[in-house]
Amino acid sequence: MTDFTYESALALSEKLERGDISARELMRSTLDRVEAVNGDVNAIVSLRDGDDLMAEAKDAETTPRKGWLHGIPIAIKDLGNAAGLPTSMGSPLFAGQMADTDDLVVANLRNAGAIVIGKTNTPEFGLGSHTFNPVFGATRNPYGHGQTAGGSSGGAAVALATGMLSVADGSDMMGSLRNPAAWNNVFGMRPSWGLIPSEPKGDSFIHQMATNGPMARNPADMAALLDTMASLDPRQPHGTSQAPALPQIDGDVAGTRVGWLGDWGGVLVYEDGITALAETALGQMADIGCVVQDLPAPFSAAAIWDSWTTLRSFMVGSGLAPMLQDPAKRDRLKATAIWEAERYLGMPATEVHRASVIRSKWFQTSAQLFENVDVLVLPSAQVWPFDVDVEYPTDIAGRSMDTYHRWMEVMIAPSLLGLPVVNIPMGFGGPNNLPMGLQLIGKRGSDAALLRLANAWHAATDWPNVRRI
Repeated sequence: MTDFTYESALALSEKLERGDISARELMRSTLDRVEAVNGDVNAIVSLRDGDDLMAEAKDAETTPRKGWLHGIPIAIKDLGNAAGLPTSMGSPLFAGQMADTDDLVVANLRNAGAIVIGKTNTPEFGLGSHTFNPVFGATRNPYGHGQTAGGSSGGAAVALATGMLSVADGSDMMGSLRNPAAWNNVFGMRPSWGLIPSEPKGDSFIHQMATNGPMARNPADMAALLDTMASLDPRQPHGTSQAPALPQIDGDVAGTRVGWLGDWGGVLVYEDGITALAETALGQMADIGCVVQDLPAPFSAAAIWDSWTTLRSFMVGSGLAPMLQDPAKRDRLKATAIWEAERYLGMPATEVHRASVIRSKWFQTSAQLFENVDVLVLPSAQVWPFDVDVEYPTDIAGRSMDTYHRWMEVMIAPSLLGLPVVNIPMGFGGPNNLPMGLQLIGKRGSDAALLRLANAWHAATDWPNVRRI
């Protein structure tokens, strides 16, 4: 049996289209890889029956080609609905609850021919950048099984790093695509907000923070997946569209102006080795033609944090509050979910307005910032992957963290504004020699340009293939 473990999705697509390989061969290889490695890392959950998957792959060989994903296996992050599979969201309250229909993004993937083999693990309700939950347990870092894989798209990142999948979907509010991509030596993209539709339910005007996005072992596959996931939904008011990214993936990046934000004027603290690794990466960016400059803190970090935590609790808490208020469900919520819901329930409208005004001012400042630079750069995490049995870091380099997510503060500046961000792998380090990544942040609508820079970086460094699992 041919092993397709580390083939790119686009290469597999071409081979399937030419008939060089069959969908059944690819599915058999995928299932063999899952059997070989998933037991150690716990990345893919709710795996479908193998015979059913092989039958679906056989059907793909005899039906008209739907799109570039035709016959390619994929697993859906367990916050999203895929018809016929459970959507647990990592919570005992929803364990085993079957989805009747596909979410919009999942429908887009199936319409392009993807075969959904199961789900990828996520923290309970996607809260926290560490993938563990009481339903499926913890997902482990493939480069060190004693460490976290990050989150909340931890299962997706690990499935990519271990070759169980060639592409994967994820979602990102506070680094949920970028953090696990960084800690698993792969690429993850938070696209411009509104490019990939969410589900048309609940509020669709105010809550502009979380977004779905693509993950892959190389930027070209990620661009192709972005183009497939993106669509306009007329039921949602803030959708946007762009020219396809994949045709723009190649090109000269010489002269790209890169602004290094470092520790944001001394506010952000990093574990030893992260800043040095990032500065080495900046030197490599200069080697491929980028013009790199140090930038002072462009806006008050305290104000951004204030705005972020208020609006995040307003958004997250609104979904959790009904469960908090149900006595039968409250005791089954984890402490961080209760914290978010209680903040929401006690939040006056004046606080939401004040936080939104701060966000508006930061957006205006960022627009001026992007007149002088093309890309802003920050590390993708402030700590190295920590012990898998630790819920979250409570201090960094001796500085105490005052919330369960303060240690991910480095992620929030672009998230607050809905800016596109690509995590690029930048090497290994820390006490356990584990992966780390760098955020490439662009202005709204610059998704293709960020992917082009990431592609040039990948050609120069090839980190995912330098150290395979």
